[in-house]
Amino acid sequence: QVQLVESGGGSVQAGGSLRLSCAASGYGNSNFRMGWFRQAPGKEREGVASIYTGGGATYYADSVKGRFAFSQANAKNTLYLEMNSLKPDDSGMYYCAAGFIGGRWSDPVVYKYWGQGTQVTVSS
Repeated sequence: QVQLVESGGGSVQAGGSLRLSCAASGYGNSNFRMGWFRQAPGKEREGVASIYTGGGATYYADSVKGRFAFSQANAKNTLYLEMNSLKPDDSGMYYCAAGFIGGRWSDPVVYKYWGQGTQVTVSS
């Protein structure tokens, strides 16, 4: 059973930065696709970014390209999502997810395991 624990959310002003982390456990030596999704009140969950732990392409939503980026933590099982130049539209609950099947990176169906979420609030 894969478990994902997110942290790092908070409240910032527009233009500020946050770093989200996702610590994964229970996946053994398997590689998987890790994704970040966000959901604002009254809106659908949308894919923000995705990376394959075995190497390969990373993907970012057009709305965050050039502002968000993955980075590796010292702990092998933890990845960071660096979020810079934050905008009020970036606000929402952010979820880390893990998937072991193919498919479009931004499709929630691809991801079987989900974290509990961490709130990001960006004020103008």
